[in-house]
Amino acid sequence: MPDSRSDRSDRFVRAYLKTRHLVLLVELGRHGSIMQAAQAANLTQPAASKLLGELEHALGVPLFERLPRGVEPTWYGKVLIRRAGASLAEMDAAYHEVMELATGLRGRVALGAILTPAATLVPAAITLLKSRHAGIEVSVDVDSSKALVEKLRAGELDIAIGRIGDPAVAAELHFAPLTDEPHCLIVRAGHPLLAAGRITVQDLARQGWILPPAGSIVRDRIAALFLSAGLEQPAETVTTMAPFVVTSLLGRSDMVAPMSIELVQPYLDSGVLAVLPFELNLRMDMYGVITRRQHRLSPAAEAMLEALRSYHQAP
Repeated sequence: MPDSRSDRSDRFVRAYLKTRHLVLLVELGRHGSIMQAAQAANLTQPAASKLLGELEHALGVPLFERLPRGVEPTWYGKVLIRRAGASLAEMDAAYHEVMELATGLRGRVALGAILTPAATLVPAAITLLKSRHAGIEVSVDVDSSKALVEKLRAGELDIAIGRIGDPAVAAELHFAPLTDEPHCLIVRAGHPLLAAGRITVQDLARQGWILPPAGSIVRDRIAALFLSAGLEQPAETVTTMAPFVVTSLLGRSDMVAPMSIELVQPYLDSGVLAVLPFELNLRMDMYGVITRRQHRLSPAAEAMLEALRSYHQAP
């Protein structure tokens, strides 16, 4: 009787697949070159080529397309690279978890967040965590939700705070909602439009704008605002996600920025910045804490998660 698919998979993983295969796959994904990947994995180039050939033979599919200037992962290769990265991250987490248990609650946690919680919730939760477990090292990655989810799936992050935009990956992840993000148009105090009376979309199209990168939800919705009015996109734009750059530019110019109220509330309270009286109707989808379903967090990451929950639930 022929082997079942599960039997073949079990034999491949337990009897054939080695750590060096996983390391090579990850490095090939990073470098796109067998020579550079071999160096990063402490292998000779012939040994790396042999390992790659063995994997492709065992799986019966091409993992990389050989190009004149390197290699490009196929669809199969991309799947294996992502899974290899997650597997190595799991083993790294296992090592640190053992060390934590042996020496007390220390260790590391990699946290990713979109802009608003990165500037509000995350610092407060880290402060709370440090008051409980001073020895835990925390790294914070600020990025878009899409990028954070990919890093989480690849094992580069333990916890992400953002949105799950792709329904195809939702089954792999656990999402605990926190809040949404009402956005308004923010300008400097004394901006000419504040005294202009009724503000139109045409008025806004003539302004300089500070916007997040292309592909972000906010930028897409601002673009739709002008398209729906039959207008060209503003000619003068600055692209950045750095809050201190945005607030500094706003204070020095007549530019306009769509921003979360929570993110700039201290500047509004102090009178440095102001909200334009224009109904933007831009309320972002709920963001929340995202973790991997089939992954057990380390004690350090569990402590970080508990600090996030504690601070968010505090009155």
